[in-house]
Amino acid sequence: MESINGNPDYMDSPFLSAGERMYVVGHQNGTFPDLGWHIKDEMGGVWLPPIKLMDGYSLSIKKDTQQICLNEAVNFENYPVGASQNFNLDELGIAIRQFHFVPEEEKGVIIALKLQNNSSEANNFQLNIHNAVDLLPVWLSDSLQLKNGKDKGKWIMKPGVYTAKDESNKWFVAFGGKGFKPSMNNQLCDIESNGLGFNQTLSKPIKLKANESQVIFYAIAGSYESRGEVLNIHKKLLKNRLQLLEEKIIAYQNIKNFNALSTNDEGFNQMYTWLKYNSKWLMQTVPELGTGITAGSPDYPWWFGTDNGYAVQGLLATGMHKEALQSIALTLKLSQKANGDTGRIMHEASTNGVIFNPGNLNTTPKFVSLLWKAYAWTADSKILDYYEFIKKAVKWVEQQDKDQNGYPDGAGMMEIHGLDSEMIDVVSYQYEMYIAAANFAKVKNDMVLANEYNQKAISLKERINSDWWVEEFKSYADFRSSKEKAIQLTEDAIIRADSIQKPWSVEELENTLIQIKADQNEGNSPFVVFHNWIVNTPMEVGASDPDKAEKALKSAEKYSNRFGMFVTGIDRDEKQEKASKWKSFSYVGAVMTLPTGVQAIAQAKYGKADKSLEYLKKLENSFSYALAGSMYEVSPDFGMMAQAWNIYAVAVPVVEEYFGIKPAAWKNEITIKPNLPLSWDDVSLNQIKVGNNLIDIQVKRIDNTLEFKISQLHNWKINFEYAEAKSISFDGNKTVKEKIELFDRVHHIKVEM
Repeated sequence: MESINGNPDYMDSPFLSAGERMYVVGHQNGTFPDLGWHIKDEMGGVWLPPIKLMDGYSLSIKKDTQQICLNEAVNFENYPVGASQNFNLDELGIAIRQFHFVPEEEKGVIIALKLQNNSSEANNFQLNIHNAVDLLPVWLSDSLQLKNGKDKGKWIMKPGVYTAKDESNKWFVAFGGKGFKPSMNNQLCDIESNGLGFNQTLSKPIKLKANESQVIFYAIAGSYESRGEVLNIHKKLLKNRLQLLEEKIIAYQNIKNFNALSTNDEGFNQMYTWLKYNSKWLMQTVPELGTGITAGSPDYPWWFGTDNGYAVQGLLATGMHKEALQSIALTLKLSQKANGDTGRIMHEASTNGVIFNPGNLNTTPKFVSLLWKAYAWTADSKILDYYEFIKKAVKWVEQQDKDQNGYPDGAGMMEIHGLDSEMIDVVSYQYEMYIAAANFAKVKNDMVLANEYNQKAISLKERINSDWWVEEFKSYADFRSSKEKAIQLTEDAIIRADSIQKPWSVEELENTLIQIKADQNEGNSPFVVFHNWIVNTPMEVGASDPDKAEKALKSAEKYSNRFGMFVTGIDRDEKQEKASKWKSFSYVGAVMTLPTGVQAIAQAKYGKADKSLEYLKKLENSFSYALAGSMYEVSPDFGMMAQAWNIYAVAVPVVEEYFGIKPAAWKNEITIKPNLPLSWDDVSLNQIKVGNNLIDIQVKRIDNTLEFKISQLHNWKINFEYAEAKSISFDGNKTVKEKIELFDRVHHIKVEM
């Protein structure tokens, strides 16, 4: 498979290797330091959600009286299915390559070690693997009255495996490999860890002839059932290691092949493809709960309804339909557990099933629009079974309008301290929700409700463009509130901007404060104070009038740097070029991937594909920056090293806007309305999954002509539109229309601009 070499400046920063049952978080240099804050210093290591197995594992070599800890890998290489590290022990004439992977459906990790003797003489030494056992429960387990007990170990002579158990719970870990035995007096290279676990070294004597190499295998397995199960898993891992690796490679090749993008920009192609891999890394299965995409690693390895409203749209757009449907089902299951039949979507749940936040205000409307996209892409009949839920969700959102002015009250994506009023993203997603709910009602032949939802969408769109537009700022408002509340928030923002040494923000906010104080309106009014990225959501969902969109998108451009969009205008710092190490993570000066993706979608939705692509190229600047093959949550190296919503930020503008794929799988129909960037003169998107159909699109640009080849597996109806076309020729026919209907398997289309 393809691989990406790590950045040598970031060897002392995290990596993620994962399957659906287990994942490993360590550092690229081969160490497993304390990491994370949700469970302080415990978010790294080997995890089998909802429990942790080990703080990590490390290698050392002992020859004669000398022991060398392998904690400074000379390189890190990331694969879609695993990762490798190389260690050079020149003083001993030994080189070691460690490759590990987590089988997709198994509760374990397999480690392969290639030991190379570079000496012209025989080389005999002892290989040690240091295992830091630390069996403990995931975040929020205290609410389940789970008590973490002391871990006790046991060596089982046959089959030669070391096991450990938490004394208070049925949590087990097993580790070992052929020829390894417990070893004493090798504590020099033990992993330092807290908690109630222990360190146990397993050793194996190695004899290598001159210039000889040897490959040995080691496995770690876990169970929350029994010692018998963990031993069986461990045996299976070592016995079937090649088969398990082949199965994982095939699975990732399928991910690559579906909705496969090819442009003349290889770096962009790589980012698009690897973000699909990142999404698979974040899929997590927990018995009794289900399977779904988690928010991020290392500190958010659990499920978010809010994040899924974005991330799952990216899964759909990249052909990962099974993963999308699994994530939807799990989110709805957890929401039912948290909120009963109210229709509210939960925000955050740990992998033990404990709900931390029953739902932010923007979460539910965004999720309803996701459900419609899922049905349009997959035609899965189970989604129609959610129709009663959808009606309740609409009602729940409307019930949050405490002052009965048509806008729900409460925080959305941006939780502004001291503000419980109306937020623009909530209202934008409410509009999107009405459109989706109307579509569901039509499919269910509930025309009375369909008309009601449509009318509400039309009315809300008009109000977004009247009640929320602030002409002085050429922008939609962050929020609507009373004048007094806006003054207080602006004064607080000035203090914050000054404290973080943002003089341009202070000046801008002081001018804003003057305008607010001069405002003569009574009641709630729209205010642009923070320049939050959420002001772009009316364009993201297509609710903005074109003339206002033109102005708003232009206004937003100054709130970005070479990595993307800032979270707020207060954080703006055009001189921020040098990245800070991930350890100093702060939202001050934060450039986030989601706001950048929203801006890219917004630009493309209003016809500005070239400007949209500029934003995606900014995201490309942070791809593989700190972790090879991954994109951080906050560009380029802050927050989560893998983040679920990144696939939304990149795939949705590419697939739905540039190639213009508008699926209608439930009626065997698809609309293709391309809006390609000018620089994409030879591009393709192949094996596009829409229901049970597969569509290929190849495009070549020659001067003012675009030549399309569109093929499909089944004879579905294809609606092809190109708004700026001078004329369209297709299959030997010519038309001056902007729209044509196609029905056969293969079509050749020529668009004269």
